[in-house]
Amino acid sequence: MKKVVLVLLGAIALMLTPNGLKAQSSVETKKANSDYKPAFEGQTRISAVVTKMPYEGKMLTAALKRPWGIAAMPNGKFLVTEKGGTMKIVSATGEVGEAINGVPAVASEGQGGLLGICLDPNFSKNRMVYWAFSEPLDNGNLTSVAKGKLSADEKSLEGVTVIYRATPAYKGNLHFGGRVLFAKDGTLFLSTGERSDMETRPQAQDLNSGLGKIIHITTEGKPAKGNPFAGDAKARPELYSYGHRNVQGIALHPGTGDLWETEFGPRGGDEINRVLPGKNYGWPTITYGIEYRGDKIGDAIQQKAGMEQPVYYWDPVISPSGITFHDGRDMAEWKNNLFISALSGMHICRIVIENNKVVGEERLLSGENQRFRDITQGTDGALYAVTDQGRLYRVGKK
Repeated sequence: MKKVVLVLLGAIALMLTPNGLKAQSSVETKKANSDYKPAFEGQTRISAVVTKMPYEGKMLTAALKRPWGIAAMPNGKFLVTEKGGTMKIVSATGEVGEAINGVPAVASEGQGGLLGICLDPNFSKNRMVYWAFSEPLDNGNLTSVAKGKLSADEKSLEGVTVIYRATPAYKGNLHFGGRVLFAKDGTLFLSTGERSDMETRPQAQDLNSGLGKIIHITTEGKPAKGNPFAGDAKARPELYSYGHRNVQGIALHPGTGDLWETEFGPRGGDEINRVLPGKNYGWPTITYGIEYRGDKIGDAIQQKAGMEQPVYYWDPVISPSGITFHDGRDMAEWKNNLFISALSGMHICRIVIENNKVVGEERLLSGENQRFRDITQGTDGALYAVTDQGRLYRVGKK
């Protein structure tokens, strides 16, 4: 197995950041796509940091087929979704099992397919699995959430039920969002995209649409209690936040319990947001990106009253997909740091956060030339990341 030893000594000219970390100039050296200015200091191109503890990145397997989501199982194995519609179990040493039976059909064209996955907090007892997928319908497709019970022999899913559909359906193959995550109270968060096209883009601002939203539901697919738009006849009761473009990363901060997300910008404008209930995150009214063809988006504004600023943004983009926070096991230096799977950036991005502000950024495994799709923390405390090219990496203490 290929092993990449990543011991960084920080022997370059360094300066001291407020949190005591050693830092240098930003990790980003490329020119921005626009001349937009950040709303506050540190909102983009923060000082680089380097990990002082010795760690390594180890490829465990390259036998997966376009993996999209990964969830750590209590027994040390991993449940992995593959975009084409298969779900597999991978051992802690990289052995890939056969496809699990019972997974419903997916619309795998474009960015669609079998997407994010999470396990019930009581999985050891009830063996329940929840996942997002792009569901094919007669009038198009949409982001849906299903659940099923993993059989004792780990070969099939039983009692599979679709519990939620982010309507309206649309005949397109882009921006499905697709991450699912358990809240601490046993409810579920789902991220959706606004389906990319100019026709659907405004629905990110529409409170009567499931597109471009963070959704908050029960395990039965009903609106969670206490949602911000409950009782509003003009809004869907399952909505938690809105104004999102394409959220492929959601995670809970282990210290504060806050929900954080990452979402794709167009050319420039990838974002990190701390998600608060009922808040509007601006897309497509405000953005730090431009259209792919080079022209401005809407009125080309980056700030507007009533719309949240991203905690952090990138220009040029890194294409942030799955994310996870590190709880400090295995690598104490990484405690409460956010780790982001970067697709076009081809690295794992480490973000240091203090008082809800980004104070440092580091790029890990950039020499692997992989499109990192999702990342999670295993039962052993190490990070495990999958790539579009079919690899599974373990990143942790050497």
